[in-house]
Amino acid sequence: MIKLYYFAGLREVTGKSEEMADLAGQTVEELCSWITDKYRDMPIESIRVALNEEYALPTDVLQDGDTAAFIPPVSGG
Repeated sequence: MIKLYYFAGLREVTGKSEEMADLAGQTVEELCSWITDKYRDMPIESIRVALNEEYALPTDVLQDGDTAAFIPPVSGG
């Protein structure tokens, strides 16, 4: 199982701040497809994915026990 975290406005899209998913063996790219299938309003094009607290590449493979965080764009002033 993979623990997924949703930050900032993504919590509103999903209705939760975290959840578990059986996605071990899938790539980050496949994870993103799964997310957009489950949450149609997820703005995946502008989201960064962190895997175990490091930014992930689309080809990174998820392992059982990993954590994945979906991070929306940050604006500042």
